[in-house]
Amino acid sequence: MITSKKKINFYHCDPAGILFYARLFEICHSVYEEMISSFELEDNFWQNDNYVVPIVKCDAGFYKPVKPGEDVTVELVVTELRETTFQLSYSIKNDSDVEVASAKTVHVFVDKKKWKGKEIIDSLRIGLTNHFKD
Repeated sequence: MITSKKKINFYHCDPAGILFYARLFEICHSVYEEMISSFELEDNFWQNDNYVVPIVKCDAGFYKPVKPGEDVTVELVVTELRETTFQLSYSIKNDSDVEVASAKTVHVFVDKKKWKGKEIIDSLRIGLTNHFKD
């Protein structure tokens, strides 16, 4: 599990002063980037000639309002790991350790030249396995 503290800024919120749904994915993606940067990958994960890893499905749940100035803790775990895809699950908790939101993203490992799914490289699979929880 990767755990990261984030401060909710005014720009993260909608006109009502509540966390805007698209910003939730932005916050989650930043924790995903933290996780990937902790892996010992052969290639630059974000820019290389061999593969891309797009998100093919995402969803979120919003349970309690999150307002500017609040600190949240984002917990990220790998909840599914297959040959060419993996699923990440995020739990966003307030300072009282109450889950205020959650998100899931499904990523597919794609051969950049053929634009077809390909087996996840070993170094990425090892990193993901270290954060696996079902």
